[in-house]
Amino acid sequence: MTDPDDQRGRVGLIVPSSNTTAEPEFRAFLPDGIIVHGARMSLESVTVSALDAMSDDAARAAELLGHADIDAVAYACTTGSLLHGPGFDAELEGRLREAAGVPAVATARSVVRALEALEADRIAVATPYTADLDERERRFLEAAGVTVASIDGRGLAANTAIGALTPTDAARQVLEVVDGDDLDAVFVSCTNYRSLAAVDDLESRLGVPVITSNGATLWDVCGAVGLEDELDGPGTLFDHER
Repeated sequence: MTDPDDQRGRVGLIVPSSNTTAEPEFRAFLPDGIIVHGARMSLESVTVSALDAMSDDAARAAELLGHADIDAVAYACTTGSLLHGPGFDAELEGRLREAAGVPAVATARSVVRALEALEADRIAVATPYTADLDERERRFLEAAGVTVASIDGRGLAANTAIGALTPTDAARQVLEVVDGDDLDAVFVSCTNYRSLAAVDDLESRLGVPVITSNGATLWDVCGAVGLEDELDGPGTLFDHER
């Protein structure tokens, strides 16, 4: 447990109200002395309409986190930050940055930055989502210049059901998705999908980088404030600069 007197920084983390994964995964891999302060936006079902309504709360959440003298803010929701297609992720980061008064990242943009850092042009994607959201994610990634060789979703809408999945579930899905395609990386999508603990084993098995939504967001927000050299996160991504 971090001694309050040893605090060296504060990261604001904005999550859907039903997300039970992002905060524990962030805390597990942040350097000692870097504290996570959370804010929540109302969301129970991962659907287009619910995600759209949730995004209206983002700026207010960032503003309130700014009251805690944070150093950076991360919007930790993948589909919530790509919902309206290319450019929405950057626009969202701008709104959060203005509201909180500190550097801001949003998961969808963090994933693109991570893939660029890895020079990954052709990827496979595993998600817990419904087909509608999978298709929106495919279009977003391909608009960013990434070839999506395959995308596999579990068809889940209830966010509590997504949060109940385990890293073993994530690993099993990834191994089913990767069918021998010539890939540069694998992406496990959703900040409520517990998958960061599976990354090292999956990279060992597959021989390519594996990134997750929380892993990319953590790497990105720490890079935004110069903490990336102190991170000891799982997988190849954390060996690269932002």
